[in-house]
Amino acid sequence: MKFIVSSSYLQRNLQALGGVINNNNTLPILDNFLFELTGNSLKVSASDMETTITTILEVESQDDGNIALPAKLLLDTLKTFPEQPLTFHAENATTIISHDRGKSEIACASADEFPKTVSLNEPKSTTLMGDVLATAINKTIFATGNDDLRPVMSGVFFQLASDGLTFVATDAHKLVKYKREDSSATDTAEFIMPKKPLNLLKSMLQGNESEVLIEYNESNARFSFDDTAVVCRLIDGKYPNYEAVIPKENPNKLVISRTQFLNSVRRVSIFSNKTTHQIRLRMAGAELNISAEDLDYSNKADERLTCDYQGDDMQIGFNSRFLIEMLNNLNCDEVSLEMSLPNRAGILTPIDGLDEGERVTMLVMPVMLSQS
Repeated sequence: MKFIVSSSYLQRNLQALGGVINNNNTLPILDNFLFELTGNSLKVSASDMETTITTILEVESQDDGNIALPAKLLLDTLKTFPEQPLTFHAENATTIISHDRGKSEIACASADEFPKTVSLNEPKSTTLMGDVLATAINKTIFATGNDDLRPVMSGVFFQLASDGLTFVATDAHKLVKYKREDSSATDTAEFIMPKKPLNLLKSMLQGNESEVLIEYNESNARFSFDDTAVVCRLIDGKYPNYEAVIPKENPNKLVISRTQFLNSVRRVSIFSNKTTHQIRLRMAGAELNISAEDLDYSNKADERLTCDYQGDDMQIGFNSRFLIEMLNNLNCDEVSLEMSLPNRAGILTPIDGLDEGERVTMLVMPVMLSQS
């Protein structure tokens, strides 16, 4: 089989697919890209068994055929070329790549060894704008857990319904609920997406205004957009009842500049205990006091910020790393932190900076304060 393709066009597309390939695969064939040529249409696939990405490229050819080419070697080669046409000619387990200054020979594997992409039987489906899905992933994926004993928490929970789409992530210390009331699904569905395919989708869909077709059944999901499809195995299990942990009555409400709050927490947290990362918030009147102390090294810091606070004077402890992560993930000028008691979760929401129909709720668990 023989085809001609632009070097930068091929590199750009293979780079996106290469993200799915693991560094140490149990099956050697998974170190390869699968090339399937039908006339001037070249379908390229990459897989790690759990997730498979395919994309269709336009090439100059009248041949049909398929080969598996080593991904790392091919990508490393393509990076060195300036924009130019490359001719691929595969014959007898060898592929020759010809260009204007010479040629390279790559040993290829049999395409028959490459795992077949999972087909979804009678899937349910919905469509979503690419940049909306990328934003939903971006807003939630940082809050997923890494606990192998609780695999359901290692992914993002998709809740698709006629009144809106909800995406939830939690690691039991922090929780993010991202809702789009301006998008809806015809079929109601719930499933848990693993992190790896979500990260790949996020980078491919950032700023993409194409529609994404999401198809899903009990065990797999497929995301199709432009000429690309991502098929992945879903995380099996029941997602925890996250609504039950979000406190409904929160009479103490703090409104403050996000940037000031974030910078202050960052500075003060440097002086916190290196194990607990604990900082203390004291609210009284229009003043917020942020402090931290590391008794092991006799280090401490405290700062005062002006704020709008409605509620009883109170103090509450948080892990500064969780608070910093959440504040970093919001694109707003002012945030609201609602609390009820020092041992109940605080609810962080943006006051501004949201699109119409966009809702973000972040929940951060407190840490018990030692009395001082």
